[in-house]
Amino acid sequence: MPLNRNRLILILASALALGGFLIVCNARAGIGFPLDDAWIHQTYARNLADRGEWAFLPGQPSAGSTAPLWSALLAVGHLVGGNPPYFWTYLLGVLCLAVLACSGQTAFNQLSSSAGPALPWVGLLLAVEWHLVWAAASGMETILQALLIVALFALLLRPASPRLFFAAGALVGFSAWVRPDGLTLIGPALFAALLLPGPARARLTRAGLTLAGFAVLFIPYLGFNLALAGELWPNTFFAKQAEYAILIQQPFWARLGSLAALPLVGVGVTLLPGALYAVIKSTRRILSAWRSASAIQPGDLVLLAMFLWWLGYTVIYALRLPVTYQHGRYLMPAMPVFFLLGLLGTVWLLSDLPLAQKWRRRLRFAVALTIAGVALSFYALGARSYSNDVAIIQTEMVQTAHWVAQNTPPDALVAAHDIGALGYYADRQLVDLAGLISPEVIPFIRDETRLVAYLDERQVDYLVTFPGWYPQLIQNRPLLYTTGGLSAPAQGGENMAVYRWLLTP
Repeated sequence: MPLNRNRLILILASALALGGFLIVCNARAGIGFPLDDAWIHQTYARNLADRGEWAFLPGQPSAGSTAPLWSALLAVGHLVGGNPPYFWTYLLGVLCLAVLACSGQTAFNQLSSSAGPALPWVGLLLAVEWHLVWAAASGMETILQALLIVALFALLLRPASPRLFFAAGALVGFSAWVRPDGLTLIGPALFAALLLPGPARARLTRAGLTLAGFAVLFIPYLGFNLALAGELWPNTFFAKQAEYAILIQQPFWARLGSLAALPLVGVGVTLLPGALYAVIKSTRRILSAWRSASAIQPGDLVLLAMFLWWLGYTVIYALRLPVTYQHGRYLMPAMPVFFLLGLLGTVWLLSDLPLAQKWRRRLRFAVALTIAGVALSFYALGARSYSNDVAIIQTEMVQTAHWVAQNTPPDALVAAHDIGALGYYADRQLVDLAGLISPEVIPFIRDETRLVAYLDERQVDYLVTFPGWYPQLIQNRPLLYTTGGLSAPAQGGENMAVYRWLLTP
C-alpha cells in the first residue's frame, strides 16, 4: 500500500487517537491492558520468544490462545527485549487501526464509485471510533481481525480476476489464525465468487480458487490445534460456550437485539438510518436488474454480502455466545462493516432526498456535524472507560499476581479463573477454572460441587478468585489476601481474593 497524503493523515490520526487513550489512562490508572486475556497472549508470546515453545506454562504445550497469529506477532516484541511489553503491543494496535482506516476509506470509495474526497473523512471516523480505539489499545487480536474483515470486502470490490479470488480465500484462512470466527468470512467470499457477473464456468472457477486459497491456510490451522490439544478447535472455542451456556436460556430475539445494538453505543446510532437505507437501496437495484435481465452492479452484490455477513455473524453469537460484557468485544471486529454501511447509506440518503440544493447543503453540514460531534464525544467517554478497565485489571489481577509470586512457594499449585496476569507475573503451576489451559474442566465448568472434588483431587494449594464467582468453593476456606483495590468496587464489582485450599498437609 503506497503512502500518499491521505494515508499519512490516517496513520497520524490513528496514532493520536490511541495515544489520547493512553494519556488519559496513564493519568488516571497507569499504563496497562483492559483485559486479563491480554496477559494470556503475552505469556504465550514470551514463552515462544524465550523458550521456542507454544505453551502457557513452560514445558506444557497447550491450545489456550484463541489467536495464535496475534500471540506470534507479540513474540517479536519479546525477542527484542520488550519487557514490559507495552510499546510493541501498542505499536501493533496503531498499525492495525491505521490500515483498517485506510482499507475502510478504500472500500467506501469503491462502493460509492468515487475517486475519494480531498479529506479521508470515512477513514478518520474509523480511526477515532471509540470501540475500535479501545480494541487497538487492548492488547488483543480484535483490531487485527477487524482489519482483515474490512480488507476482505475491499478486496472483493476490486475488478474480478482468478488471482483475486484465490487471495480472498487465503485471507479468510489467514483470519482463522487470528480468531476462529474468521471462518465465517468464507460465506461472503463464495457469495461474491458465485454471484458476480460472468459465465457459469467462470463463476465455478472463482469459487474453486476461493476454496483453494482458503484451504492453503485453514488446513494447517486445524492441524496446529490437533497437534496441541487433540481437537480441531482451540480450547477457548469450547470453554467460553460452556461457561456462558446459561445465557442461551434467554429468548433468542432478546439475545440478538442486545448484540445487534452494540455498535449503536456511540456514532453508530447516527448511522442506523443510513445502514438501513444502504441495504434497501442496493437490494432494490439488484432486484430491478434481475427483473430486467440487465447486469447487476458488483458493488451492490458486495454491499449485500457485507450486510448478510454482519447479520449472520451477530446471529451466530446470539445462538452460541450471547455475551455483551467488555463493551461487546466479541462483536467489535464486525462493527466497521456496520459503520461503512451506515456512512454509505447516509451519503445516498442525503443525495436522494427531494430537496433544493441550498437545503441539501445545509442538511449535509448538519448531519456531518452531528456525526463528528457524537464520535468525538464518545471518544472522550471511551477513553474514560478504557482507563477504568485498565485500573481494574491492574489493581485486581496484576496486583494479585504479584502477591502470589511473593507469598507462595515456587512449587505451589494455584487454581484461578483469570490466569493471564498470574501466568505472566507469578510463575506458578496453575489449574485454570475457565478451561483454557485445563480443558478437562470444561464439562463441569459451572458445577461447583464437581469443581470442589476436582480441586481436591488435584491437591490444589491456593484458590484465586472474585468471591462472588464461586460462593461454594470459598466456603470454609481461609482468606489469605484481598486486594483492597478501589476501582472494581467503584464499577460495581468486588476485590479479588486468595484462599488457602489444601487445609491439611
